[in-house]
Amino acid sequence: MMSLLRRIAAVTRKEFIHIRRDPRMLASILVLPVIQLLLFSYAISFDVTDVPTVILDQDRSAESRDYLASFEHSEFFRVVDHIESDVEADRAFDTGSAKVAVIIRPGFADAIARGDKADVAVLIDGSEPNSAQLGRAYASALSSTQDRQILVGWAESRGMDVTSMGSLSPQIRTWYNPDRRSADFLIPGLMVVIIMIVTIQQTAVSLVKERDQGTFEQLTVSPIRRGELMVGKVLPWLILAFVETAVIVAVGVLLFGVPLRGSVLALALGSVLFVFSSLAIGLLISARASSVEFANMAGLLVSFLPGFMLSGFAFSLESIPPALQFISYLFPGRYMVVIARSVFLKGADVATVLPQLGALLVYALVSLTLASFAYSRRL
Repeated sequence: MMSLLRRIAAVTRKEFIHIRRDPRMLASILVLPVIQLLLFSYAISFDVTDVPTVILDQDRSAESRDYLASFEHSEFFRVVDHIESDVEADRAFDTGSAKVAVIIRPGFADAIARGDKADVAVLIDGSEPNSAQLGRAYASALSSTQDRQILVGWAESRGMDVTSMGSLSPQIRTWYNPDRRSADFLIPGLMVVIIMIVTIQQTAVSLVKERDQGTFEQLTVSPIRRGELMVGKVLPWLILAFVETAVIVAVGVLLFGVPLRGSVLALALGSVLFVFSSLAIGLLISARASSVEFANMAGLLVSFLPGFMLSGFAFSLESIPPALQFISYLFPGRYMVVIARSVFLKGADVATVLPQLGALLVYALVSLTLASFAYSRRL
């Protein structure tokens, strides 16, 4: 037993020496993930505020000014110009200086005075669907509020007692992320995507590089068994992946203020199984790759696209086509994103994320078995 551990330790020590002698690789392993986390966290945001808006008031009445004041005082809309014609609204959309145009036609105040419906045109630039959808919702909400105020004023002017009327008062609460901060939603998913990219790509490239240099064949003819060789070569990347995970979690909690409400044990168990699964994917790529360039490209393709598109990191998996939902089960990021967000935001414990932990355990066992078989055939 001791001789087995010594042989594995010797291979692991050799791998760490290789990594230490290559400063660029060490930087890409330890520093680059943190830089990626900072860049993505600051660059990616689903918070929509200060949407540039232009206003065209052709009625120029007290009622039209009151209505437009609701847009000017909103945090969502930012009035950048008061225009004089429809042509200027088209020009603002064409140049990108405005995303929303609010147009009030003549006769707005007269229609309210008669008790008729006063028409307002709200034009929205749909080239950004997220902003367009939110802009439509905000404009509808502001119009509904203004409509109720007009209705109350109309009733009071006719001597009606509106205080005796019933009303609806919804109490809306947002659970888990009450401030609706994008960072709280994005960073747990970013942790999964970054670890997946770095682990898969570095594992695939490093093993292929050593095989191209001829040193891997020298190890295979040594007294070291193939299983010991594989464990010794994978162990350094396993340790470095755990260090990366700890650093990213610390940056997210301390720098961005992401709450860690749940069980650290559940997050640790998920991270261990997720790293093993990612390492197995890297080993599978290295077993089939014919060159470092192919391994680099395949590792990036297999980790980056599924990590972003099929893990639930940026898009809800329920909203993508059923065929892609089925394909997402073939990548471990799907399960780890659920674990990370449940632990960080929902306060989940091990029992809560047990289905995802079980799926990752099966995934790790199956993928490691396939990787070992593929490497045995290659050797």
